[in-house]
Amino acid sequence: MSKSILKDKSYAFAVLVVKLSQLLVNERKEYVLSNQFLRSGTAIGALIREAEFAQSKADFVHKMSISLKEANETLYWLDFLKDTGYIHEDAHQLHVGFNKELVAMLVSSIKTTKSNIQK
Repeated sequence: MSKSILKDKSYAFAVLVVKLSQLLVNERKEYVLSNQFLRSGTAIGALIREAEFAQSKADFVHKMSISLKEANETLYWLDFLKDTGYIHEDAHQLHVGFNKELVAMLVSSIKTTKSNIQK
């Protein structure tokens, strides 16, 4: 069975998201924004996992595209959390860097699959 770098990275990112969300709740007493961040940040990997068993290439592209949208939303929440003072610049940069890697990998996977559908 081949290893999926995207699957592994998205899972590792979800773990980071959970830990940051826990910090926001426990230390900052922030519940609403942390929940939004938690939902979008963990959805990325869940959707990638779901795409593994897509019914068709089009279904795969659809699920990966939703994952990409969740990654973009997560970037929004990270920027918002930084700009409102809930997270520091170093935590922001760590999470954003990780997220942007996922975005690049998702875009590449979607483009590759779309080009294979058109052939």
